[in-house]
Order: sequence, then structure tokens, then C-alpha cells
Amino acid sequence: MHPPRLLSRLVASLAASLGVVAAQAQSPASPPSPIVLSEFIADPAPTPQAHASTLLETRDGRLLAAWFGGTHEGAADVGIWLAQRGPRQWQTPRRLADGAHAGVDGAAVPAWNPVLFQSATGPVQLYYKLGPNPRQWWGLRLLSTDDGAHWSPPQRLPDGILGPIKNKPVQLPNGRILAPSSSEDRGWRAHLEWSDDDGAHWQRGMPLNDASVIGAIQPSLLPYPDGRLQALGRSQQNKLFSTFSNDGGLHWQPMQLLDVENPNSGTDAVMLRDGRALLVYNPAIAGKDWWDGRGTLAVAVSNDGTHWQRMLTLENSGKDEFSYPAVIQTRDGLVHISYTWKRRRIKHVVLDPTRINASAAASRPSP
Repeated sequence: MHPPRLLSRLVASLAASLGVVAAQAQSPASPPSPIVLSEFIADPAPTPQAHASTLLETRDGRLLAAWFGGTHEGAADVGIWLAQRGPRQWQTPRRLADGAHAGVDGAAVPAWNPVLFQSATGPVQLYYKLGPNPRQWWGLRLLSTDDGAHWSPPQRLPDGILGPIKNKPVQLPNGRILAPSSSEDRGWRAHLEWSDDDGAHWQRGMPLNDASVIGAIQPSLLPYPDGRLQALGRSQQNKLFSTFSNDGGLHWQPMQLLDVENPNSGTDAVMLRDGRALLVYNPAIAGKDWWDGRGTLAVAVSNDGTHWQRMLTLENSGKDEFSYPAVIQTRDGLVHISYTWKRRRIKHVVLDPTRINASAAASRPSP
């Protein structure tokens, strides 16, 4: 039996148990919680700090997670780590890549922002960055033909191609892969990169924004049932940015700011199979320190990508950091979220999206 089927049974069993407890503790009108599983991916953590996770369900149904970890963000010892979810828990993580000897004169440089992806027919791909900082990094990828058990040597992406910068690519019905990307060397500018041959060759699009008006990076891509595409993500203006395309990402409407607060912190979003868009984000504004506003992590849903309703709070603290989420929907319909937990670990939460509705709203705090 494949591990994901066992995971589904485990989650179903846990959900049933939680339902019994909830039924005893709540009134008959109280709705069941959308959260059916909450756990750490690596416990104990293999490094002092961990950040910028990514999730993937492979075609064979295995659940993989990757992140960067080391002494601290930007340290030369930061590498890319990978773990697979077994039938009952996450397996021991492995260090897959780092920047040892990759810098000038063979110096070590940190690794950054892994992104897992698998197309409809290709191998598992792991994109990541190496470099002294986000203004000078370059893109690479690893390939696996056995669901992450073994990996190819690193392949450096062509000059000017960074790969998906934080969030997962999407594959269009015509087979084209769209990677949401951005750059920070000449202002914060979001752009797309696309491949028609499963990542062997890439093209880069024009910036989606004027960095002097809206500073935007790290988009997520949402493919709507009507064929539209939406790019949305963090900005330097304390709001999420948004732009739409009606032609598969070739042309984009002028970028706008949504009425959704965000303290210039990473977000992620996914299009659910029921037609709703789901967003995971920090609902606050920036403070004097970069971590201000990252103490609350929330889930919102939308029918149009413009109007978002906050439905669920995953974390809420005035002093800790919960940030940089990744979100996917697996084939069993469940929603999986991973995120940075106090910079020390990566947390994994599983939601039942059928419970993210008016029932979930009953216990949410006001926006």
C-alpha cells in the first residue's frame, strides 16, 4: 500500500477521533475543526534554523517536503534538506544540496528557497538557489526519477533564469510549465519563466510590475476554471499584489494592490478543486523590525481572487515568527500546509477544505 493511502487513513482516523472529542467538548451546533493533523516535519530538527519549505505530492502519491536549514539564513553552511512522509510520520531528513565551494575562489555560499515540482509526465524536480544574497543568487535544479529516493547532480539554470523563486509552478493544459519568479537586484520585480519541454529549456517574461510603484516578489499562480491566471504575493506596500492574465500568462493586466494586509512576508496560494482559491498568509502590516507582523498565520478563501475572507488562524503570537507557507491539495482532497515555526522547525498542518466555510468562520477572529 502506498504511504499516502496510509496517511489518508491515519488522517481519517485522527479526524474521527478529534470529532468525538469535539462533540463531547462543544455544543451540538459547534462545527468540526478544519485541522485534521498538525505535526513537525523534522523532530528533532537537524539544524539550528529552518525556513522556506515546499511540498509535493508525487504522481505515485508520496508526500515530499524540502526546506533550507543551517546556522541561520544567509550563513555559508545553509543547505537544502528533504524529507518524505511515511505511513505514520516523517522520515529522517536528508541534506541534498549546499553551496560548498560554489562561491568566488571556492568559498562556500548559502542555499535558498527550494521548490518541489513534478509535471504530468516528467521526473520530480527540486529547484533552489545559491549565492551570497537574493540580489546575487543563481538558480539550479535536481532531478529524481524514483520519487525522491535518488537525485541527479545539480544542474545550473541558464543565465537570467532563476526558476520558481519560492512557490510552486503550474502546468497548463497545453503542457507548458509556468514558474512564478522574481528578482531583487534592480528593485523588487515579479516575472514568469516558462518551459515547453519539462524544464530542459526556459524563457523569461517581462516584469509584471513597475518596481518604483509596487515592489513585488515571490508570486503564487492560480489557474481559474474559466481559464484566467492570477499572480499574487507579497509587496513592499503592506498589501498583497495581484494581476490577471487571460491568455495563459503571455500578457498581464496592470498590477494592483488587494485589500489584504501583509507585512512584506512570503505567502502561498492554491486553487482548490471546488473552484475556490485558498491563501495562506500573515495578516498584518510591517513594523520597524523585519519579523514584525509574522506572528499570526492565517488561511483565507476567495471565489474571484480579489475579495478574500479570512477563515482560520493557524498560529497567533505577539513575539514569535510563523511564516513562509507552502500549500498544496493532494488527490484525496486534503489541503497540506507547511511553514516556518519560530525559525527552528518546519510545521505541517493538514486541513479538510470541506470544513473551511461558514463553520470555520464561526471561530475565526476578526480580520
